[in-house]
Amino acid sequence: MKRRNVLKVISSVLVFSITPVLPALAQSVPEFGLATLPQEHVHRVKMDGVEIIALHDGATRLPLHDRYVVNAPFDEVKKLASAQGLSTEYVELPFTAYLIVSGSRHILLDAGLGEFGSPRETTGKLVESLRLAGYKPEDIDTVLISHFHPDHISGLRNSDGDFVYPNAKVWVPAAEYDYWMSETNMQAAPQQRKGVFDLARRIFVGMPDDMLNKFEPGTEVAPGIFSKAAYGHTPGHTIYEVRSGAKSFYYIADMINVPAFFATHPEWMVASDIDPNRALKVRQEFLKVVDESNPLVGGFHFPFPGVGYLKAQSTGYQFHPVK
Repeated sequence: MKRRNVLKVISSVLVFSITPVLPALAQSVPEFGLATLPQEHVHRVKMDGVEIIALHDGATRLPLHDRYVVNAPFDEVKKLASAQGLSTEYVELPFTAYLIVSGSRHILLDAGLGEFGSPRETTGKLVESLRLAGYKPEDIDTVLISHFHPDHISGLRNSDGDFVYPNAKVWVPAAEYDYWMSETNMQAAPQQRKGVFDLARRIFVGMPDDMLNKFEPGTEVAPGIFSKAAYGHTPGHTIYEVRSGAKSFYYIADMINVPAFFATHPEWMVASDIDPNRALKVRQEFLKVVDESNPLVGGFHFPFPGVGYLKAQSTGYQFHPVK
């Protein structure tokens, strides 16, 4: 796929994440302005014997559509946004990947938008953030993918088709790979989802066998890092638990979208969930873990630094980032 076509695919899918209408993402930028980026692009958290490094990949603004939350009245969604000091016109959508440093291992959790984000001024910052943290793409030995939405996999290859992390083993959930690489599924999918199938092929067709590793969730994908099925957002959506001593950090990817909405009301369903009822069940099960053990949690769309704690409150949970 040519770069302009990849941009069109990614823009459409990002817009679809909060609305079934598919205007070009760039068309919304002048209306809403550019996203506000954090001053800090790298945030380090020590957890016993491992280091968790949050890496800013950027942010964008997408229209707050009346189908952003599919099972709540739009007036309630806007009322919550207003109460939290957020816009009632757009959603500020941040992107945060995580680097796990354990001994000599450098393990990246999701690959971001790469060169294909829109607008370019505020997206595609992951490699830059990685360098600010003191690492080069060549230092990454493992990339763990949660699911195949474009903001999680586009950064695996650049616009020339070269692999951005040439020395890394790329681990993908088998169910996710099988779904998006299936021609039958592609033909049966709604039009607004077909772009993700095209993108999966751009990324994974031609990836060497010694680079691509398909696995079943439940697998220990790296020492002390355990994969866990969290299907619903996509058919193979997978989260990762990093254990060190008695402590855990859960990278939950898109299990909870923007927490101001979907942690405050964990019963709300985001438009981008392919199977929202299954996603809801997974979220409820995970929040039981939060109640029982209070682990560190990181989400891809959590406000930077994206890693912190989910604390129960009168309605749902509130995200408290670590300092």
